[in-house]
Amino acid sequence: MLIVCAGGLRIDYLITRDGQAHCDLPGGNALYAAAGAKLWAEQVGLWARYGRNYPISWLEKLSDMGLDASGLIPLQTDQDHRTFFAYTSGGIRDDTRPADHFARIGQPLPTELNDYIHSTPQQDDPTIFEPLALRPKDWPPAYDSATAVHLAPHPLASHLSAPARLRNAGVKIISVDPGERYMIPERIPYLKRLLPQIDAFLPSDQEVRSLLGNNIDLGRAGEQLLEWGAPLVVIKVGADGVILFDGANGCRHDLPAYHKSANPSIVDVTGAGDSFCGGFLAGLVMTGELLEAAQMGLISASMVIEGYGALYALGLERETAVSRLGRLADGG
Repeated sequence: MLIVCAGGLRIDYLITRDGQAHCDLPGGNALYAAAGAKLWAEQVGLWARYGRNYPISWLEKLSDMGLDASGLIPLQTDQDHRTFFAYTSGGIRDDTRPADHFARIGQPLPTELNDYIHSTPQQDDPTIFEPLALRPKDWPPAYDSATAVHLAPHPLASHLSAPARLRNAGVKIISVDPGERYMIPERIPYLKRLLPQIDAFLPSDQEVRSLLGNNIDLGRAGEQLLEWGAPLVVIKVGADGVILFDGANGCRHDLPAYHKSANPSIVDVTGAGDSFCGGFLAGLVMTGELLEAAQMGLISASMVIEGYGALYALGLERETAVSRLGRLADGG
């Protein structure tokens, strides 16, 4: 059973909610999703493009930590892998204006961010594949045995074109976490094309509100996405957990996060949503049970936010995850 996590490999620069800066960390949504899946599944692969300036030592480390790197595609040019984001005291994440945020915490702007704007250029354009955007032709034959693929936030063009290629390769389950830039009303026609092609749609509550309006009831939002063709919708609501909408059975389930928001174990929430998605997909493949899969995703997220960086997340122990799942099953 091979689970593939597709998306970006990034170099992260972040400011935490308590004003700590962490720079030059290996990151990216593909890595965090893979970390979430690897807590449960033995075989997890990466599908991503990277420039010749991406640290090779990081790639070697990923293989050493047990990830299948057959789907990593080297480009012959340097690429912009930088991602910046800052968490404010109110819990809002901003991925622009790094100079303002570093000034806010009394630190100079890292020189690597001097010309930074944001990490998702042209991601809402259904016709443009920017250099790091995955194309259907990028799919590696080595992954034709994959059981499931998670498409992490990525350009709209990639998400629209990938599912058909994956089905042709025999992939049984496809989940999608949408790119925030294309979750806007103007792109609804494209979402209506995408949703019937996949098995699970996993947006955040902020993305849903960007798409359907700030005042939309999340219950109604989930129903709308089901009406547009998604068989299964999971809305991630941060510290409040997730809301599941099962189109086949007409059911809604609200599951709380494993940690309460004030839990002192929480160090950095970067990658929480991505790791949930990876754990959820692994759970869906391994158990076929929606609620258990969601619990597995929530446990993946709970462990990832207890430290900094994707390499920390990839080094987590499965025994801890299994123990937490047991406690949930016992009502603890």
